Amino acid sequence: MIQTQNKFNQNTKIIGVLGHPIKHSYSPLMHNISFELAGLNYIYLPFDVPPAALKDALKGMIALGIKGFNVTVPLKEKVLPLLKDVSEEASIIGAVNTIVNDEGTLRGYNTDVHGIVESLTPYKDELSGAKVTVIGAGGAARGVIYALIRNFKVAEITIVNRTEQTAESLKEYFSAKMVFHEIKSLPLVPPDLIETFRDSKLIVNTTTMGMYPDVDDSATTIKESFMKGQIVFDVVYNPVKTKMLKLAESQGATVVTGLKMFIEQGAKSYELWTGEKMQIEKVYKALESYLIS
Repeated sequence: MIQTQNKFNQNTKIIGVLGHPIKHSYSPLMHNISFELAGLNYIYLPFDVPPAALKDALKGMIALGIKGFNVTVPLKEKVLPLLKDVSEEASIIGAVNTIVNDEGTLRGYNTDVHGIVESLTPYKDELSGAKVTVIGAGGAARGVIYALIRNFKVAEITIVNRTEQTAESLKEYFSAKMVFHEIKSLPLVPPDLIETFRDSKLIVNTTTMGMYPDVDDSATTIKESFMKGQIVFDVVYNPVKTKMLKLAESQGATVVTGLKMFIEQGAKSYELWTGEKMQIEKVYKALESYLIS
């Protein structure tokens, strides 16, 4: 197990993550391990920033010369209009998860897309022309839907969410923004969704359901939701295998954990801040030892 050490000085560059709450995040651990492996003079810190304080936090970032930030729930969408420069994918998705301080100009990116694409690329041929169900309608769902339309040529996407109106709004947004009209929205009522789930080649959970400490939570506990030949992807990375993934695996589905997405999106952010490549395999093994299996 890699032990991160507090080796910092007057030349140490600061990176951080903004969110509210923020205690659950493993981003500081991942990036500080990465900096130590590479021998880079950086430190990564968590900052609990309520939405009302976000604008001031960004001003402070510039004033203090902080090199960059990650942005997590509930700030991914709220930060976008506060930035002068955002990447194409962040603009279309409507959410930013990475900020680079370029000599006082804050540039926004969405590296979640990279993490999603890297996680699903092994199944690209299977997903071409396929039906997909996306559980959730927040910032992570936006990244998944963008990636599916832009990179995987899926035939149809169904968004299911506890608040159906939020799912409907997201459906309308992507229908207009990316001219993708094969998209539906449904309420998250598992008994009514068995047919939708079973008709999907890919099911993606983009919510926090099942995340530690609520490890017994799941979007569905109905085993008939899953079957052999499906791909089930959960963006939650702690535990590494959520209750939903374990259930899907027991039914013969191929499961994709959120840990790969988490590390791949982090690696892209790391590269934007440092210009260096993250040592992904070493970081993966180190993080696995800290997370619930």
